[in-house]
Amino acid sequence: MKGRSKLYAFVLLILAGVGLTTAGDGIKPTYQPSDKAYYLTDAQASFVRPGLKLQIQKVEFEPPNVHVTFRISDNADQGLDRQGLQTPGSVSANFILARIKPDDSQYTAYTTRTRPSKITGLPILQATSDSGGTYTSVGDGVYRYTLGTKLPADFEANATHTVGMFAVRNLTDFGLTSYVANATLDFVPANAPVTQVRDVVRTEACNQCHNPLGAHTGGARQVTQLCILCHQPQSIDDTTENPIDFKVMIHKIHMGANLPSVSGRRLNILGTSGSGTGTTATGSTQAPIPHGAKIAGKPYIIEDADFSTVVWPQDVRNCTTCHQGGQQSDNWKTNPNRAACGSCHDNLNFATGENHPGGVQVDDSKCSICHPADTGLEFDLSVTGAHTIPIKSKKLAGLNLTITGVTNTKPGEKPAVSFTVTDSKQNPVDATKLNSLGFLLAGPTDDYSFVTRSASGLPGTENALTAAKPSGSGYTYTFATAIPADAKGSFTIGGQAYRLVTIAGPLAGQSFSIREGSNNPLFYFSVGGDAVKARRKVVDVKNCNSCHERLALHGGTRTNATEYCQMCHNAKAQTPEGQTISFRTHIHRIHTGEELENEWEVGRNYNGVRFPGDRRDCAKCHVNNSNQLPVPAGLAWADTPLLFYTPTGPTASACLGCHDGMAAAAHAYLMTAPFGESCAVCHGESADFAVSKVHAR
Repeated sequence: MKGRSKLYAFVLLILAGVGLTTAGDGIKPTYQPSDKAYYLTDAQASFVRPGLKLQIQKVEFEPPNVHVTFRISDNADQGLDRQGLQTPGSVSANFILARIKPDDSQYTAYTTRTRPSKITGLPILQATSDSGGTYTSVGDGVYRYTLGTKLPADFEANATHTVGMFAVRNLTDFGLTSYVANATLDFVPANAPVTQVRDVVRTEACNQCHNPLGAHTGGARQVTQLCILCHQPQSIDDTTENPIDFKVMIHKIHMGANLPSVSGRRLNILGTSGSGTGTTATGSTQAPIPHGAKIAGKPYIIEDADFSTVVWPQDVRNCTTCHQGGQQSDNWKTNPNRAACGSCHDNLNFATGENHPGGVQVDDSKCSICHPADTGLEFDLSVTGAHTIPIKSKKLAGLNLTITGVTNTKPGEKPAVSFTVTDSKQNPVDATKLNSLGFLLAGPTDDYSFVTRSASGLPGTENALTAAKPSGSGYTYTFATAIPADAKGSFTIGGQAYRLVTIAGPLAGQSFSIREGSNNPLFYFSVGGDAVKARRKVVDVKNCNSCHERLALHGGTRTNATEYCQMCHNAKAQTPEGQTISFRTHIHRIHTGEELENEWEVGRNYNGVRFPGDRRDCAKCHVNNSNQLPVPAGLAWADTPLLFYTPTGPTASACLGCHDGMAAAAHAYLMTAPFGESCAVCHGESADFAVSKVHAR
C-alpha cells in the first residue's frame, strides 16, 4: 500500500478488567483465605510479590511491523521482570493479532499456522499466537514487543483490529500458583473510532458455571474476547477436521450428549426416578450413559477431547444464560444462520434439505423469513418461540403451595397441616384436582434423622391428595405417622404439588403436556415448647441455580434442593441397596464426577459428570462458612454401609464425598473415635491444614 513507512500509532487507557491502580503505587493487596497468598508472611509476600496484572499500553503499526507496548506487574502494581531474574517467577507472554474485515462480522487472524490434517494429510490453517518476535525492555515492567508476523501489503488500515495477549507467571516453586492474565485492545490503525466489534458472549456469563473459564494448557485463555480471535471460521481442528469457530464449537460442546447426531443416550443428572431412566430438562425420557460406555452417533471431538458426554446442567433452550451483557448478545435470535443453528440442530443438512422443512438453503439470506427474532408467540417458528421452555410458558397459571399453620405438635401426636393452593395471581386452586400433593415431616432441625412422607402415588405412604380436607379458606391434612414419642427441639413440615396441564401451540396440531410443579414451602415448629429453631443453612439454592438456572429434581417437584431436599437426603437416608444418599456425601460425589476414584451409582452412574468449576472453591456453593471446621455440635452420624466403613462422622461423610479413595477413608477412620471425630485438630481454621488453606487457589 502507499505510505508503507507511515507510522500508525494508537494509545488507549488500560483495560483487561483487572482493577488497576496507578503504576507502582505499592498498595498492599488484600487476600482472602481462599487465596494461597493469604498464608504468606509479610516478609514472604514482600519477596515473592504474588499475582499478575497485564496492561496493553500502546500498539504501533509500522508496516510491515507491529509493535505492542505492555506492562506486567504484581498485585501491588509493582513492575515485574519478564525473565524472572530480578523478580520471582518468569512471565511468558503470547500475542494474537486479528481484524474484522470490511463487511464481515467475525475476526480473521494475521497470526496463523498450518498443520497437516490427521485425516487427509492436507494442510489445515489455524489462527494461533505469534512466534519469532523480539522484546525490548522499557523499565518498570514495561516491554515493547515486535511481532514476528508481518503485515500484508494491503492490510485494512480502516478496519477494526484487535491485539490479544495472554500471560502466565509461574510461582509454584514458592508454594503459590501459576497466575494468568488476559488483555485485549480494539483499535483502528488509521486512528479512526472503533465502530465494528464482535461482542456476543461475555466472560462473566461463562463464569456463572466455569469458575473461572480457562482453556488450553494451564487454562491460560480466560476471556471470551481473546478466544474469538482464534476461534473463528478461519480455524479447523487438524485432528478431526471439526470446525472450532466459537459459534459452532461452544454450541456443540454445551449440547454434548444432546446433539441429535449422538444416539440420545446420555448422562441424566436432571432425571427423576431411581430406575435408571428419568425425565430430562427437555422433557424426554432416556437412559443414562454407563460410565466408560461408547456412544453411538457423531460425537463432537477436538483433538483428544470427546464432548459427547457433556450434559449442560439446565435446559439447552436457555439461550440467554450465555447470550447476555454484550452489544451483540441478541445475535442468537436476530441473526439466525446455518453455522450457529446447525451446530445444535446438527441433524439438519442445509445443502440437501434433509430434516429441514424449509428445504435447501445455500446461504443465510432467507433464514429470518421463516425464523424472525420474536413474533410474541410461544412455540412458533420464530427463534424465540422455537426456544420456548414449556415449564416457563406464559400460558401456565402458576401453582403456589402455602403452609399456613400446624397443630398437634407434641411428641406422640400426629401433626395437622393447614395449607392453601393458589395460582400466581393468588386465585384459589382446587387442591382435589391436583395430580399430586405431598408433605414431609422431619426432625430435629439440629440435623434431620427422622422423616415420614405422605404423597400421592408414593408406595407405602398415605395419599395426601385424597386425605386432605377442606377447612376454612384452605385445606387440612393430618399425618398418618406421629411425631416420635422422644422427640425434642424443632421439626419441619415441607410440601410439594403438581398438576398436569396441556397447552396448545400456535402451529396446527401442536400441544404440550406439562407437569406444573409448585414451590416447596417449609414450616418450622417446636415439639417441646422451646424456641423454634430453623435448620442451619449450608448451601443457598441461588448458588445452585447460578449453574442449573432452575434446579428441579424428581419430576420437577423439588426446586428447594438445599432446604426441602435435605429432609429426605439426611444422614440416615439410604437407597434400597444400602447406598447413602445423604447430601453431605451424595452432592459432593455428583459434582466430583469424572474425578472420582470409585464408582458412584445412586439410581444412575455419576462418574461421567464433568463439573465445569473448580471444586476447591467451596464458597461457590456453601454459605455461612459451612465448609469450615469444626462443624456444629450434635450433627448426626451417617449410615454408610456401602462405603469403606460405617457409620461415618458428620465431617468425614462430607469430606469423603470428594476425597473418595481408600487412603482418605483410612485417614478419616483412624481419626475417628466412637464418641467423636478429631478432624478439627488439624483441619480447623486455626490449624496448619485448615480446610480453607488446603483448598486455597
